[in-house]
Amino acid sequence: MTTLPSPQVMYRALTERDVAFDGLFYVAVRTTGIFCRSVCSARTPRRENVEFFATPHDALYAGYRPCLRCRPLERSRASPRVVEQLLAAVEADPSGRLRDADLARMGIDPSSARRAFQRYCGMSFQAYHRARRMGMALNGIREGKSMIDLQLDHGFESGSGFREAFARIFGTPPSHARNVDCLYARWFESPLGALLALANDEGLQLLEFIDRRGLERELQLLRRRMPQHIVPGEHPHLDQIGNEIAEYFAGRSLFFKTPIKLEGSPFQRAVWEALREIPPGATRSYAEIAMRVGKPSAVRAVGRANGDNKLAIIVACHRVIGADGTLTGYGGGLWRKAWLLEHERRFTLAKGQLALSVIPPAMAATA
Repeated sequence: MTTLPSPQVMYRALTERDVAFDGLFYVAVRTTGIFCRSVCSARTPRRENVEFFATPHDALYAGYRPCLRCRPLERSRASPRVVEQLLAAVEADPSGRLRDADLARMGIDPSSARRAFQRYCGMSFQAYHRARRMGMALNGIREGKSMIDLQLDHGFESGSGFREAFARIFGTPPSHARNVDCLYARWFESPLGALLALANDEGLQLLEFIDRRGLERELQLLRRRMPQHIVPGEHPHLDQIGNEIAEYFAGRSLFFKTPIKLEGSPFQRAVWEALREIPPGATRSYAEIAMRVGKPSAVRAVGRANGDNKLAIIVACHRVIGADGTLTGYGGGLWRKAWLLEHERRFTLAKGQLALSVIPPAMAATA
């Protein structure tokens, strides 16, 4: 996990254009919606308008677009023209999709373009475009502001790009969803990156790291299963899970009492309930979970059910490891899985014993 310097140190480095900090953090400006290198030659923004990020990826998922002056995505100053073409094409329609046929019509060879983009920007072109699309949509949830406020605060030439991105992913523009049955969404910060939470009166429906590769697909599947729109908003379950997330990462409590909604096949629900019974500080193998649910030969199916879990940390799929003790598949990234296990191990050792499991499912879930 990347640890940033203090905000005071970073802002001082920004004002002094200290080259020693170049690449250690990135600076986003709320009034323009742009993020830069710490040594960018643009006018220094006021401190209250600045937000700091450890990586360009984090800034993209927060809804910011890269500066055209200091080019924070590029590892080399001499970027190929094809990289500039791809970046310009995304900005022309951030909410759309660029397929190989679209690139070919632009006179761009898809395979060579993607290799060049990866080499100069440090991420794949698909990851960049997905981050821009999701970042624009999630920005409304993150800020909880009206469309006009978002347009003014983040430098959109019009609100149409944001509205299209939001509607494509969540099913409705925020301005059209006030009087319909809704799933309410909120963005929570954590030491491992931002989390997106969705809840209604039935309970917490989703809790995921926003850069999880399958998040957009999960949201679309959720929209198809439920007739409700997804909009930024307030809900008591969101207040409760926000407090419990803060307690968890502060190492004060590993218990989650927020009501949850487990929606899946009988087998999936059985696996998820078994995951919730694993005590913090402990791990289980996929084979052990298969035995626990009465399907000893269904080890691969247990793995798929793990991957289909939509409630990160609460339904503790990060506590499932390979039979040989190795860390295997985690939608949020193996580095997060390792961090969570070590965090829980330290917590339980500090308490002198393994804590009891996350509150028993019957007490916390609403079926």
